[in-house]
Parts: sequence; C-alpha cells; structure tokens
Amino acid sequence: MSLTRRQLTSAALAAVPLTFAATGTASAGTRRPRTLYIAGDSTAAQKYADAAPETGWGMALPFFLHKDRPVANHAVNGRSSKSFVDEGRLDVILGAIRPGDFLLVQFGHNDEKVADPTRYTEPWTTYQEHLRLYIDGARARGARPVLATSVERRKFDASGNALPTHGDYPAAMRALAEEERVALLDIQALSLALWQKLGVEETKTYFNWTATEQDNTHFNPPGAIAVARLVARELLRTRVLRPQDVRRIDEVIPASWITWPEATTA
Repeated sequence: MSLTRRQLTSAALAAVPLTFAATGTASAGTRRPRTLYIAGDSTAAQKYADAAPETGWGMALPFFLHKDRPVANHAVNGRSSKSFVDEGRLDVILGAIRPGDFLLVQFGHNDEKVADPTRYTEPWTTYQEHLRLYIDGARARGARPVLATSVERRKFDASGNALPTHGDYPAAMRALAEEERVALLDIQALSLALWQKLGVEETKTYFNWTATEQDNTHFNPPGAIAVARLVARELLRTRVLRPQDVRRIDEVIPASWITWPEATTA
C-alpha cells in the first residue's frame, strides 16, 4: 500500500474543516440527508440493461430506507478491498462523504483470488489492513464506518446442507470489527441460514439462473431484495439506523420495482 494507516488518517484529518471536526455536523440550524455509501463488489453493485436480470443488493436497499437516508452505491464488479483502494475508488468516496454519513463496506469475494495479485489479500493481514483504510478514512471525515461480511454463494452438499465458501474472511472481518468497535452486519451468516431455509431448488429462484447461465454468486431481483432486507434489518439491529430511518422491513417488495438503466459511456 502506498500510504500507511497513520499517514492516511493524518492526511484525512487535515482535510476536514475545523467546524466539522469540532461539531460533527454540517452547520447549526441546517439539516441534510445522511447518505449511506456502499463500497463493495459485484454482489452489491448497480447493474445495467445489458446485464439484466442480474441485480446487486445495493439496487434494492433504497426500497427499505426512507428518502432522507439516500444510498450512494459505489460497489463495482470484480473489486476487492485492495483493488478498490488501488484504483482510487475509496478516494472518490472520501472526497464526497460528509459528517453524519455512513460508509458500508462489503468485500471478500475477490480478495480470495490467490492467483491475482492485483486483488488478493490474506484474511488476517492485508485484508484487515485494507479494511482499516475504509474505517479510518470514514472516521476522519466524521462519517460512520460499517462492515458487512460477504453474502454467501449458493453451494450445497449432497445432503442439501448450505455450505460456507468464504474461508477465514468473515472471521477476520468479525475480529476487526470487534477490535475497532465498528458495527458489523453479519450478512454471511444470515444469508447462509436463508439459503439453508430455502433449500437447493428454491434458492435457484434467488440467484441469476437463466436459460443460458447458472450463476451461484450473483442475484436476480428476488435475491437482491432478500439480501437487501437482511442488510436493512442488520442496520436496524446494530443501531446504525433508527426505526424511523427504515421502511417496508416486513413487506413484500415486487420484483418489478427493480429496473436496469442503460449504461453510460462517460
């Protein structure tokens, strides 16, 4: 990494206006929406018309949050905690995030790719080191970091037991969250339990299974909605958000609410 944790934190603190650093709010007497930023991979990312029906859970999360808790989804296909930083994507978020906002971080799927040095991190060392960049960067700007363990893939054994696929990465994130006193959304454990409840056949209707593709990693609209509901419930359980910040937690969300815009060429 080009910057140490201490260097990043010092630089970030220096960039925060004194009024923000002292008060943690934009200014007295003004109110603005508190934005929830997502840093993550393809399981959360915005999908476009050419990828439909593939759907990231970040596309469905706004259905469960009130309008004064907008979502800024910066998750991108194929990124790890490392490559997201190396490509300057964390810098973009830190340039926009404001005191009182939230930074929800979900990485792990691509950190596991040992053969790719541009993405691979080791769970108990470089993975945690990179996650600390997100934590420190958010805190230095008066925003609240939130860690989310990676949503599980669809994998079952011959007896129909849903299997974990992320190795030590969820445990490493849980340990870091405890050490840093960061709110943890344990989406890995919750999604694994959900896939077990649904079973081998019904889970196919939640993942991106089509006539030409059998994708056990990415979601279709019902799957993205189900995972976004888990995220919203965890945001409420961990008191990151208040009851008045969420909506429709127990309501049916029509799959037709999901739309895929045309990709821009900007």
